[in-house]
Amino acid sequence: MLFIRSTVYALFLIITVIPYAFACMIWSVLPLHWRFRLTMGWPRLAIWGARVICGVRWRVQGWENLPDGPAIVLSKHQSAWETLFLPSHLPREVCFVYKRELHRVPFFGWGLALLAMIPIDRSKGRDAFEQVVKVGQQRLNEGRWPILFPEGTRIAPGKMGRFKMGGALLATRTQAPVIPIALNAGECWPRNSFIKRPGLITVSIGPPIASDGLTPEELNARVFQWIEAEMKRISPDHP
Repeated sequence: MLFIRSTVYALFLIITVIPYAFACMIWSVLPLHWRFRLTMGWPRLAIWGARVICGVRWRVQGWENLPDGPAIVLSKHQSAWETLFLPSHLPREVCFVYKRELHRVPFFGWGLALLAMIPIDRSKGRDAFEQVVKVGQQRLNEGRWPILFPEGTRIAPGKMGRFKMGGALLATRTQAPVIPIALNAGECWPRNSFIKRPGLITVSIGPPIASDGLTPEELNARVFQWIEAEMKRISPDHP
C-alpha cells in the first residue's frame, strides 16, 4: 500500500511540475513579488499532495517567534519536504543559497532561476562567499529572508551533522538575527527513499538569536545547541 501511494504521489508531482514550469515562463515578465507568489503555488501543491495521497501531515510550533524584520533562517535538513514547505509557508519571501548548476535542471531549475535567490558560482572558490554576502544583504534589504541548511546535506533522523559556517558568517556580516528551525520530516519522507510514510511532521521555530556581539563560531554553536536540544524533544524515538 505504501508503494502504491508513493507511486501515485510521484506521478502527481511529475504531471503537475511540467505545466507549472511553462506557466513560470509565461509570468516571468511580472514583478518579482508576483512571480514568487505564483511559483510557490507548486510547492504548496506538493505539500498538499503529500498529505492527501501519502498521509504526510504537519504542524508548526513557534509561529510567534518569527520577527517582523530582517532575519536569516538556519534549518535542520532531513528531507526534500522542507525545501518545499519552508519557502511556500513562511510568511516572508525566502531565498535559498544554492549552487548555480541547479538552474540547468529541467522544469524545477527553470522556475528557481526566475526567483532571484542566491545562486553560488562554486568555480570562484573563496570569492563565492563574498558574492553570498553581497547578494544576501541585497535580499535582506528587499525584505526577504535568506535560508540555509547548515548541515549542508540531508541527515537521517536521530543524527546531527556538523554545522558549516556559511549561515553564521552571513548573519554576523549582515548583523541579521538567526531564526533556528528544527524539524523531523525525515521520519515520513526519508532521504533517498521513494517510499513516503504517513505521519505527523513537527516544524519547531525557535526564538531569534541575535548575531551582533557574537563571533561566527559562537553564533553557529548557539544555533546548533538549540536545534540539537529541540530535535531531542520533537523526535524522542530517535535519541
